[in-house]
Amino acid sequence: MFLDNSQFMNDPLQTVLILLAIAVLAVVIFRLLRLPPMLGYLLAGVIIGPHALGWIPATDETHHLAGFGVVFLMFSIGLEFSLPKLVAMKNIVFGFGTSQVIICILLVMAIAWGLGLNWHVGLVLGGALAMSSTAIVIKMLAERAELNSTHGRQIIGVLLFQDLAVIPLLIIVPALATEVDSDSSNFGLMFAVAILKVISVLAFILLFGQKLMRPWFHLVARQKSSELFVLNVLLITLGLAWLTELAGLSLALGAFLAGMLISETEYRYQVEDDIKPFRDILLGLFFITIGMLLDMQVVVENFVWVFAILAALIGLKIVLIAGLSRLFGTDASVAVRTGMNLAQSGEFGFVLLAQAGAIGLVDNSILQPVLAAMVLSMFIAPFIIEYSGSVVQRFYSSEWMYRAMQLTSIAAQTMATQNHVIICGYGRSGQNMSRILEQESVPFIALDNDPRRISEATIAGESVVYGDAARREVLIAAGLMRAKVLVVSYADTVSALKILAHVQALRPELSVVVRTHDDSDIDLLKEAGATEVVAEIMEGSLMLASHALMFVDISSGRIIRRIRETREQRYSLFRGFYYGSTDDMEDGGEKLFPRLLTITMIPGAAAINKTLEDIDLTNLAVEVTAIRRRNIRGVLPTNQTRLETGDVVVLRGTLENLAAAEIRLIQG
Repeated sequence: MFLDNSQFMNDPLQTVLILLAIAVLAVVIFRLLRLPPMLGYLLAGVIIGPHALGWIPATDETHHLAGFGVVFLMFSIGLEFSLPKLVAMKNIVFGFGTSQVIICILLVMAIAWGLGLNWHVGLVLGGALAMSSTAIVIKMLAERAELNSTHGRQIIGVLLFQDLAVIPLLIIVPALATEVDSDSSNFGLMFAVAILKVISVLAFILLFGQKLMRPWFHLVARQKSSELFVLNVLLITLGLAWLTELAGLSLALGAFLAGMLISETEYRYQVEDDIKPFRDILLGLFFITIGMLLDMQVVVENFVWVFAILAALIGLKIVLIAGLSRLFGTDASVAVRTGMNLAQSGEFGFVLLAQAGAIGLVDNSILQPVLAAMVLSMFIAPFIIEYSGSVVQRFYSSEWMYRAMQLTSIAAQTMATQNHVIICGYGRSGQNMSRILEQESVPFIALDNDPRRISEATIAGESVVYGDAARREVLIAAGLMRAKVLVVSYADTVSALKILAHVQALRPELSVVVRTHDDSDIDLLKEAGATEVVAEIMEGSLMLASHALMFVDISSGRIIRRIRETREQRYSLFRGFYYGSTDDMEDGGEKLFPRLLTITMIPGAAAINKTLEDIDLTNLAVEVTAIRRRNIRGVLPTNQTRLETGDVVVLRGTLENLAAAEIRLIQG
């Protein structure tokens, strides 16, 4: 009775429970396998869909609900949309990215024409196959610390243009459906009307939206209700999506515009955190419904076509993207790695195919083999990306030169340094430590693999370089053989053990201080070679105890002696604690911690030629800690310091206040 498919179809609660159970199981399995959860969603959809077990019917309601996942994905992209970012990467985004999408579409249209298919079908298939998976590629680049590499920057630029290219493609597909039996001149007219609609809607929303968004968010935020804030974000996102749909455009376009408008306010960081659960859950549902579209019987009957499309997709994209990368002046090894990283299909390819299939633009006999090839390309993408470095190193000697140049850039900054401190990790703890070392005139070099953090810190003149501290050659380049102390400032036991293994092999006598979250790994890290292990929870306990003892009239000398004795006993008095309901709450104020942000005074910025007193960032609870002018870093500027074009201003404050300060400096 449990496997009665008709019962599943007639019971909405049972349908929801099946979706949740399958989604949880798929994500758990694929995370254990260290594969993207998105692939788990796709596979789950194939299994429970109407073409396999048939547990979930392919109803309009299911697809409409899944469509909200795309809405929130586009909203997130709009939230990250930045005109300065586009300008900085304009050659890659609008040169390389545009060429890749257009040439890929033209190639697929030519192949479709050779197979006797309508050019409308070729255009849709070309647009779908031109996309690459942002979710898979960005995740793996981040894990491999390659986001800031040459091929990493190229990949990010191409993916950014692909995200933008989806918008006109989502407009074109419905126009194609109405013109399938008409001539190209009518299509041109329809496309022109669609573009005119887009321009009108964009002008209306951006013109009035920018004037209304910030004061409206101020009003909502003043109510100090997190529920109201989230409801307001949902209202704006879905409301603008509904408006664009009324105008004959897509829901996704409206969501993208909503994200753009909110990104211009100081609430964008909070919005991003609040919307993430909705986006991820609904996007997972969307991928399940995509998997449900796959008819395995059609795939088996056309397996030759499926694997032919898969081979052509991966082979042509590698050749095309690598060739374009070479044309834009990169080395052959970088070009091949870029091509291998972008060879798979992407999330928005499924969006376009689902839209085209729903309106009958692409026949199911064509849709199914293409859909199967796209799903398979995403399944094998992690393996292609994982081994791309090995393949390039085997066939291109210049890749070794590229890695050597990375290490040389680290070594160049530490070459003349002796008895310095190597700080592994430049997060909050690493930055606080570096400031103390700087005040004591102790030389140090910090290693971090977060490109955004490195970029901002480097612009501000900090002594920090890009590199994975868990790699042996990076530690050597950072001057491990000449260092006095090495500090692991982040609480990651696995990474710390790798660093300790390298130190034990190269310089076992070197003093190493390791940070850990609690006391559970102290013995393990000590056995691995750590000189000292600092458990942050225990240090917090010691500080709490010391302050409490002061209020019960215990002398300061006795308190210091007690703290010292406790530390000498390796925190044995504090081993183990009773877990309470407030423990989770104490770690929940991440957004309230002050952070640093660097802002460059670009030409036309509102704060140029104004003093810090004129700008008055103090009422935003933001402090100007330093100003770098013509590569000279001035610490603690005065209120009379006047900002000039090209100045790099270092701000300190909470995320929300920093966003408000950035708007005041740039926009006024």
